[in-house]
Amino acid sequence: MVGSIALDAVKTPFGAVDNVLGGSASYFSTAASFFTDVSLVGVVGEDFPEDAISLFRERGIDIDGLERVAGKTFRWQGEYGYDLNEAITLDTQLNAFEHFRPKLPPRYQDNAYVFLANIDPELQLEVLAQVKHPRFVACDTMNYWIQGKLAPLKAVLQRVDLLTINEGEARQLAQEPNIVRAARTILAMGPKTLIIKRGEYGALMFNGATTFFAPAFPLENVYDPTGAGDSFAGGFMGYLANVDAVSEETMRQALIMGSTMASFNVESFSLERLKSLTYPEIRDRFRAFKSLVTFADLPETTE
Repeated sequence: MVGSIALDAVKTPFGAVDNVLGGSASYFSTAASFFTDVSLVGVVGEDFPEDAISLFRERGIDIDGLERVAGKTFRWQGEYGYDLNEAITLDTQLNAFEHFRPKLPPRYQDNAYVFLANIDPELQLEVLAQVKHPRFVACDTMNYWIQGKLAPLKAVLQRVDLLTINEGEARQLAQEPNIVRAARTILAMGPKTLIIKRGEYGALMFNGATTFFAPAFPLENVYDPTGAGDSFAGGFMGYLANVDAVSEETMRQALIMGSTMASFNVESFSLERLKSLTYPEIRDRFRAFKSLVTFADLPETTE
């Protein structure tokens, strides 16, 4: 996985934290590490804490692709209201991330499963130029790149198997208010599959032939949605890599696994819940997802 590693300051109606581990690479890698070996590519500054490095190592995450440079680590400060679907960004300091150029160690270049987190699409293209024969490539993006770097983003979409974006970004990218028509338009840009993340309303997966829906798990305690989308992607890609199969059945299972990991992530600030998570908890919640949408068919009737 290639993405950002950050030190965050987050405030929600349920508390606040400062100088905690964040960034897409951190959430994705930790979530995916429950299912598969993870190779992380990113950059941090001299101020990056050793306990965060220890977390990556404890989870078995390969950090040979983690570069440490002079200066400070990327920092983000955000706040959420009671509507936890959208963060208000209060401050962004790119620091070491500003001049980040992903460099894949030679043994990373043969990895079969590749995830390009929400970074500049020109950097995503640089990563794609370094990987050799990936079996499945997924990417994320955001409104900033859709608006400012549409041409390189479209070049990325022609080379990936899966795009994950939120509902507003799907409408913006497709220039289409209806989400089903927007999905059709985006699939025509190149990705074989599209996942539209809808926060507390679940996620939709389109592949041109079928549509599949995963609900969000009903939770009593939601403290911090930061990193939920990246934890989702980590669960999704980690599961696919674990079973090493890309079929309709496994993609649907992966979507539920992604939703499962996201549901745990939001139960605490930063990566605290993922740090204490166990595989039996994951298994039980995955199975609980099935009960949310299982129902009996209509009985046969006669006129």
